[in-house]
This record gives sequence, structure tokens and C-alpha cells, in this order.
Amino acid sequence: MNLPRPELDTLDLRILRELQADGSLSNVELARRVGLSPSPCLARVKALTASGVIRQYVALLDAQRLGLHLNVFISISLKQQTRAALEAFEARICARDEVMECYLMTGDADYLIRVAVADMAALERFILEQLSPMPQVEKIRSSFALKQVRYKTALPLG
Repeated sequence: MNLPRPELDTLDLRILRELQADGSLSNVELARRVGLSPSPCLARVKALTASGVIRQYVALLDAQRLGLHLNVFISISLKQQTRAALEAFEARICARDEVMECYLMTGDADYLIRVAVADMAALERFILEQLSPMPQVEKIRSSFALKQVRYKTALPLG
């Protein structure tokens, strides 16, 4: 779904760049970095939030330090591609904490998901106890990430 893009000026883009780099900045520090006084800076951040440009603030955690050593991409083909089948699959997959991302795809598979799990045993449990029993699922193919070459959360702002 394409939402209308709000008009962003150079100050808005500077604010967004700073917040993407460090979402924990205080308003005073953010204002200093972008060259505004705190009150107008806060008003801009509130407007960016209200418009949906800023969706949420999060802390990015280190998966390895938390014992989540496997990053697995799983392609899933469904038996049917009806709206009901897609919605049922999506509801169940979104309820799983280990599913980090889920995309409806074109091509050979219907969905591509990325899961973060501790080890092969956890992956096996996820596939056998969660994916395989889903009545909509026809085919499951897994690919393991050997090395994360690039991972970022900051969107390109031009």
C-alpha cells in the first residue's frame, strides 16, 4: 500500500538522520545537533511522529550475545493463495517471536521469513512444531546465513 509521502524539508531530514543513528537522543541534544532550539525541534519530531514517518523507537539488541546464533531464511509455499489462506498463515507466523521478518513474495515461494534461533535444535522445533503443522503450508526450504555482511536499520533519506 502506497501512502502519500509527506513533504520533508532539510531540517526534517537532518532530524530523521540523527534519530536513525541514535533514537535515545534527548530533545535538547537533538536540537543542538540539527541547529534548532528545543521547542521547534520537539514540534517537528511530534509532527513526524503524528504523520507516521517516525513509526516507533526501539533498542537494537545483539543476537549473538543473547544466544541467538542462527539467522535462517525460510521460503514457504502455500497449498493455495486465497485471501483466507494468506491471512491465516500471516496471523500464525506473526505470532511467533523467532520470526524477525516476513514478506509476501513473487516467484517460486509465497513467503520469505527470517528467523533468529539459538541452534539447530531450536530451528528443528520451529519447523516441525510451528511451520509443518500449518494446514496452509505446502513446501518449506531453509537457507542459513553464514555471515552477516551488512545489517542496517537506517533508511536512505537521499
